[in-house]
Amino acid sequence: MEYFGLISNKIGVAEKQVAATIALLNENATIPFIARYRKEKTGSLDEVQIAAIADEYHRMLEIEDRKSTILKTIEEQGKLTCELKARIEGTWELTELEDIYLPYKPHRKTRADIAREQGYEPLATAIFEQRTPLEKIIQNSKFLSHQGSNDNFKIQNSEEALQGARDIIAEWISQDEQARNNIRREFSYSAMLTTKVVKGKEADEDAQKYRDYFAVKEPLKRISSHRLLAIRRAEAEGYIRVDISPDSEKALDKLARLFLKTQSDTTYQVELAMEDSYKRLLKPSIETEFAALSKEKADEEAIRVFAQNLRQLLLESPLGQKRVLALDPGFRTGCKTVILSAQGDLLHHTVVFVNNVASTKTIQQLIAQYQIEAIAIGNGTASRETEQMVKVALDTIDSTPYPLHHTPQVFVVSESGASVYSASKIAREEFPDEDVTVRGAVSIGRRLMDPLAELVKIDPKSIGVGQYQHDVNQTRLGESLQLTVESVVNHVGVDVNTASKHILTYISGLGPALAQNIVNYRSENGAFPNRKALLKVPKMGAKTYEQAAGFLRVTNSDNVLDNSAVHPESYGIVEKMAKDLKCTVSDLMSNAELRKQIDLQRYVTDKVGMPTLQDILHELEKPSRDPREQLEEWHFDESVHTIDDLQIGMVLPGIVTNIANFGAFCDIGVHKDGLIHISEMANRRISNPNEVVTLHQHVMVKVIDIDKSRGRIQLSLKQV
Repeated sequence: MEYFGLISNKIGVAEKQVAATIALLNENATIPFIARYRKEKTGSLDEVQIAAIADEYHRMLEIEDRKSTILKTIEEQGKLTCELKARIEGTWELTELEDIYLPYKPHRKTRADIAREQGYEPLATAIFEQRTPLEKIIQNSKFLSHQGSNDNFKIQNSEEALQGARDIIAEWISQDEQARNNIRREFSYSAMLTTKVVKGKEADEDAQKYRDYFAVKEPLKRISSHRLLAIRRAEAEGYIRVDISPDSEKALDKLARLFLKTQSDTTYQVELAMEDSYKRLLKPSIETEFAALSKEKADEEAIRVFAQNLRQLLLESPLGQKRVLALDPGFRTGCKTVILSAQGDLLHHTVVFVNNVASTKTIQQLIAQYQIEAIAIGNGTASRETEQMVKVALDTIDSTPYPLHHTPQVFVVSESGASVYSASKIAREEFPDEDVTVRGAVSIGRRLMDPLAELVKIDPKSIGVGQYQHDVNQTRLGESLQLTVESVVNHVGVDVNTASKHILTYISGLGPALAQNIVNYRSENGAFPNRKALLKVPKMGAKTYEQAAGFLRVTNSDNVLDNSAVHPESYGIVEKMAKDLKCTVSDLMSNAELRKQIDLQRYVTDKVGMPTLQDILHELEKPSRDPREQLEEWHFDESVHTIDDLQIGMVLPGIVTNIANFGAFCDIGVHKDGLIHISEMANRRISNPNEVVTLHQHVMVKVIDIDKSRGRIQLSLKQV
C-alpha cells in the first residue's frame, strides 16, 4: 500500500519490515508474539517499534475514512473536480486534508455568508484583485449582484457594502492554505503561552496550589509537559485564563506578503480585511490547533512516563511462595492483619493495635503458629508505628512460649491501588464473605509474594505511578497501559496451572473468555499435563494456541521445554540439536559444555533464522527463570518518623515511589514523600530521571530543604 513508505520514513525502519508487521497484525497476531516469535519476518523489530507501526497504520486508516467522508460531501455539493479529488487522495496529513476541505465544510452561517446573500461577493472579488480604484468599483453596478436587483441597481450604502466585502475577503484569507501554513509556522517559532489569574480567584484557598501559574509567560515550544498539564488543569477549574499567541506583527507581515499587492485604496480595504481575518478567524483557529497539539504532546509524554513507571512496578521483585503475615496499618480502627499460605490463600484474619502489649503478643503467636516466613506492612498511615511494633515482637519472641524455626523477613509494601482492589468486583468474587479491610490486607500480602499477579487485578490508572493521569487523554492512556501490562505479563510468562484468570487474560491471544475457560477446564480436569493439552480447552483454536503457548509454562510436564519460553513450533529444532549431539533435551538444558558445541548455522532454514535460533539457545541456558530481580529486605532510618524529625543535611535511606519528568519522589519514612528534582539527581545534565533511578529503588538521599508549612521536602542524590 502507498502509505507503507510513509510509515517507514516516520518510524525509521525498512518498508518491507512495515509491510510484514502490518500483515501479521492483520492476521490478529499480538505485539508480544510478533516481537518474540516472528523476528525473521519483521527483521527483529522490538515491541516499541511494532506498536509505533500499529499506531501509524491505524492513523492512516482513520485518514482514509476521513478522505471518504470529505470526497462524498464535496461531491454532493457538485464541486468535486478531478484536480481536487487527486489532491485529497494524495494527502496523508490530517491538517493538510482539513485545510483543503475547509472551503467546502458545512458550517453555521457566517458574516461572509450573510454578505454573499446581500450580493456583495462580486464587490469583494473586485476589491481583492486590487486593480481598479475603489470609487470606480462602487459606482459600477456590475460588482453587485443583489438578489432581485436590475441593471440600474446602485450601491446605496457604500460603507455597509465595503464591510460586507471585507467580511467575504476575511473568510477567503482564513481559508487560504498558504496563509494558514504561514501562521502555523509563526506559531511554531514564536508562540508564547501566557496565563492570567481570574479576577477574584487569587485569594481562593483551593487556588493556592496553582499560584505558581497565576502569571506565566513562556515560549510554548519550551514549556515542559508537567507544567502545561498543571496550567490546563488550573484553567479547567476556572482559576486562570490561558492565551497562546505568536508575534502579531510578524504574523500580519507574512499575510501582507501574500495578499497586499499595491498601495491603493483597494489594498487598504484588503489590509483591513486581512487584520480582521487574523484577529477574528485565523489566530483563534490556529491557537485552538496549537493548544490541542501541545496538550497532545504533553499527554503523550505523561503517558510515556506513566507506562514506564508501571512497567517498573509490574517487574518489581517477587518474594515468591512464602507464608506471609500482612498488616494494613491504622491508628483508630487498628491494623487489619491476615495470614496467607504460600499459595496466597487466606488462612486467618484479626485486628491488632499499635502500642498495645496484647497486640504484640498476638503477632508473636501468629508468627509461631503459622511459621511465618515474611511480614508485609502497608506503607500508609501508621506504617512506621506498625513496623516498630513488629520489630519489638520479633526482638522479644525468644522470651515467649512461641517457638520460631527462623526469623521472618519484614518488608514495607506499597498500598497504592489496594483500596481500589478491595472494593472491586474481582475482590468480591475472591472473598465474598470478607469486608474491604480484609481484602485490602490480603492484597498487600499477595503483592509482596508476586507484585505482577496481584497488580493485574487493579485498573493501572489507580496504581498512582504517573503524573496528571486524570488530565490526559483517557483513551490513549488506557491503550498504553493495557499494552504495558500485556508486554510485562508475556515477558515474565505464567504457570498455566497456578495462574489466576486475571493474569491469564493478558497472555497473548487469550482475553477474558478464554482465560476463564482455562481456569474452568483446570478445575474440572485437574492440572494441565503439558502444553498440548491446552488445545482441549473450549474455543482454544490452533491460531490462539500459536499466539499463547510460548508464554504459558507447564512446570511438571513430561516435555521439559513446556516450562520454557521456547515455542512449541521450535521443539523439533531443539530435539534435532540434542539428537545431533547424541544427548537428551534435558542434557542440553543442564550442560553448558554441550550447548557450546551447537553450531546454530546448521539449523538455519528459509523459515527459521539466526534471531530465533539465538533466542532458543538463550532460553536453553536459563529455562523458566524469572526475569525479575531478587527481593531484598530494607528499612527506614529508625531516628526519623515525622517531618519534625528532619534536619537539613541529614543523609537517609529512601525508596523511590514515583518518577516524573521533573524528578522523582522518595519516601523517607515521614508520611510525606520528598522530591529529588532532576537537577539534584546527578553531577551531569540529564533529560530523563529514569537515567538515574527506577521505581521502588532503594537510595540514599540528602535533605536539602524543608518547608513544613507546605509539607514539602527537597532531597538530593548528587550531594550524598
